Amino acid sequence: MKFQILLNTMFINMKRTATLATIATTAYLTGAYFEKQKIFQKHKFLQNLDSRPGLPIFGTVSAAVPMTTDELKSSATSRISQIMKYGFPGLDNVRSYSDYVLSYDRRNRVAHWVFEHLTAESIKSNDKVDRSKCDFRSDESIHPFFRSENTDYKKSGFDRGHMAAAGNHRLHQSHCDETFFLSNMAPQVGKGFNRDSWNRLESYVRKLTKIYPNVYCCTGPLYLPKREPDGKMYVKYEVIGSNTVAVPTHFYKVVVGETADGHLEMEAYIMPNQIISDDTPLTVFQVPAETIERSSGLLFFDKINRKQLTKINGRKC
Repeated sequence: MKFQILLNTMFINMKRTATLATIATTAYLTGAYFEKQKIFQKHKFLQNLDSRPGLPIFGTVSAAVPMTTDELKSSATSRISQIMKYGFPGLDNVRSYSDYVLSYDRRNRVAHWVFEHLTAESIKSNDKVDRSKCDFRSDESIHPFFRSENTDYKKSGFDRGHMAAAGNHRLHQSHCDETFFLSNMAPQVGKGFNRDSWNRLESYVRKLTKIYPNVYCCTGPLYLPKREPDGKMYVKYEVIGSNTVAVPTHFYKVVVGETADGHLEMEAYIMPNQIISDDTPLTVFQVPAETIERSSGLLFFDKINRKQLTKINGRKC
């Protein structure tokens, strides 16, 4: 009897073991099947990638190969550090060029801001630099989805207005050439603004290099609200071309002059993107830097404590 009970118990245990083994095998095979399906679907997706538009993974452009120590110490790297000595107004899609730095607004297809460092040497007339050899061209470092093109400006009624002025970059032909990237442009009213009042402001900033050994200039667009007949405030601006490039309502410049003994003086301007009378003095457009900061969402020269400034818009602090 005891022997029979022992046999029955062994039989039951063997049956349970076989059942568990069957369940485990089924689970393994099911898992393997679905894993293969995932791999297959992933492989199929990768095969179809060529037909899909490619989106950039990062917002910045990286070097194709690691930079060497010598390259890190290169004049180009030190130049960028020099330009941005007093801080970045913002860090959205920042791009550096040989002689200026900008932050690109992909939604509006123009820059948020463009930063320059000017000296008497960098703006000196140079017979080897010929502006007429420069061509307006799209910036291929910008993804095609967010890039402005020359066709956007054609028959729009607006100039391709420089943010970093070509006249500020005369040391090398390549420096001048790079100011003609469309990422450095914004739609500006031509006669009466870009070719006149705005040009006078650019010329004035260059003349500051006769007073200050170092001049730091930040330029960009604004989209300011306006009260409509219904009494409400609206932000309205035109867009041009198939890429819907935004036409700013205003433009700003924030300038800091650094004296030989290290003193800092600031000037800030907002000019409407419209025809302005030639006899309007530039001082009419001076504003507190805070006005531009609040409107643009940027902080200018944030490495400078405003208490360090000895003058703001020509007035002693």
